[in-house]
This record gives sequence, C-alpha cells and structure tokens, in this order.
Amino acid sequence: MEELQDKYIRFDWAIKRLLRQKANFDVLEGFLTVFLGEPIFIEEILESEGNQLDADDKFNRVDIKARNDKGEIIIVEVQNTRELYYLERILYGVAKAITEHIRLGDSYNQVKKVYSISILYFDIGQGSDYLYHGQNQFVGVHTGDYLQVRSKEREAIVTRMPADIFPEYILIRVNEFNQVAVTPLEEWMRYLKDGIIRSDTTAPGLGQAREKLQYYCMTAEERRAYDEHLNALMIQNDVLSTAKLEGRLEGLAEGREEGRAEGRAEGRAEGRAEGRAEGRAEGIEEGRAEGRAEGIEEGRAEGIKATALNLKSMGVGREMIAQATGLTPEEVDKL
Repeated sequence: MEELQDKYIRFDWAIKRLLRQKANFDVLEGFLTVFLGEPIFIEEILESEGNQLDADDKFNRVDIKARNDKGEIIIVEVQNTRELYYLERILYGVAKAITEHIRLGDSYNQVKKVYSISILYFDIGQGSDYLYHGQNQFVGVHTGDYLQVRSKEREAIVTRMPADIFPEYILIRVNEFNQVAVTPLEEWMRYLKDGIIRSDTTAPGLGQAREKLQYYCMTAEERRAYDEHLNALMIQNDVLSTAKLEGRLEGLAEGREEGRAEGRAEGRAEGRAEGRAEGRAEGIEEGRAEGRAEGIEEGRAEGIKATALNLKSMGVGREMIAQATGLTPEEVDKL
C-alpha cells in the first residue's frame, strides 16, 4: 500500500491539467518560490491561448501565466520535445506577455516585469548545470559598472536598475539533474525528473503536491491518459537515444573507412616514395659497380696497348708481342 501512495503525477502532466485550479495554487506557488528565490503568491492564472489579434497571429504557448502581488507576470512552460528555435520562442512568449497586459494609451511605466521559466525535458545546448538564469544588463565597457537609470517624477528622483525592468529567463534542464536531493531546489528537481517526493519533505509546495498529486487519486480514464503520456515520452526518448547511438556508430564506421582509405593512400604514397628512394640507391650502387668494372676493364686495355707499343718500338716481332700481351697479330699491326 505504501508503494501506491508514493507514486505521484509528474509535474509536466500536472501543470497542464491540475495546477490551473485555484485550489492547487499552493503547489505552483511553492514551485515558483523555490525557483525565483522569493515568496510568490498567485493572484490569478491568466489565460492567453485565445489572445490573437488576427487569424495569423501566433498563440502564446505557455502552460501557466500568473501574476504575483507586485503585478509582475510569471510565465511557465513545460517543453518535452526538441524545438530548433526554442530560445526565439521563449523570447516571443515574453514579448507577448508584456504587450498583452499594457493598453493603448498607457504610460510605459505600466510595463510589467516578466519572469520566464522553461522546464525542459530535452537537451538544449552544452553546459554542465541543470539550472541557468539570464537577464539583460548594461555593463560599462571600460569600467565594468552597472548602469542605473534615473528619472524625475513629481519632483522625486527615481533610480531604477535594468534588473527591475527587463525580463528574467530561467532554463531548467531536467535531464541534467543527477544529485542527491538535499535542498528544496534539489527536491523539486527530483520531483520534476522522476516524480518522487520525500515523505518528510519541507520544500515549499511539495507537501501539498504529495496530498493532491497522488497517482491513484486520478480516475481510471485520467490514469490511462497519464500512462500513455509517459509511454509516449519514453518512446520518444528511446528514439532520440537510438538516433544518437546510430549516428555515433555511423560516424565510427565512416571514420574507420576514411581512416582505412587515408591509410591506403598514405601507404601507396609512402611505398612509391620508398620505392623511388630504394631505386635511386640501387641504381647509384649498380652504376658505381658497373663504372668501376668498366673503368678497370678500360684500364687493362690501355695498359696492354701501351705495353704492346713499347715492345713494338723495341723491335720485338709481332708474334712475340701477341704472345706477351694476348692481342692478335692483326691488332698488333694496327698499333
């Protein structure tokens, strides 16, 4: 029975179906409090799916749009599948959230700060952390200081930092979390990834989630839809993992083939170079040997000729000269 009670609906499903209800705001408020680092109390959930100016206008595809007690807007989106231009999409979501809540004729001081929280169940970019935070800042190029904007309103000087105005972006890379859950943030990350909540948790929102998001509190139809959702995600992740593995294997095969081809080419080139070098060496050596042999032979012939001439000048007969030098009588006569 304890095993059944410890099975909870994962956040990516709950945020789309259960947490929009006012009775469940405490779960979402706890989540936002932990990730924004300040107490958040939701006044209302703003629906923006139908806010199109014309038929071609894009929807603001956020899962939750809330407003805190300062009037600031918080948009939360869960993304399970890879999207090529996701950063551009969250920028569009923030821009639309801002423009949807300022009316024509309002002063620009009515522009509300927006917090964009993206819960990502896929890899985006390269990085070793599971939580990334970004915001616009104006930094001195030479001094490194942060610009403070001053404005005069009703004789009062109002100093505002860009951090008070510009949106903040939080990217939660769920699959990168592989730590023991100790802090409230880590406990929430464990729930986001695996749907596990400690029975003694004190993390804001998770105690309420244990009460309201138990798997077996759903109807049979809801459980079936939820199980199909998780199964589809598993299949999708398997397909992506298989594609990555196949890509690596294909890369290895191509690399090996290219390596073999390069090796063969280099081997042929080295063989030709070595062959030419060996050929030159052998040719030089043979040439030297032949040259020496020819030189010796020519030297002998010249010596015999000189000896025959000397004998002939001494009046020795040709027959005698032929016997002494090995020349024929006719060769002696031609000297």
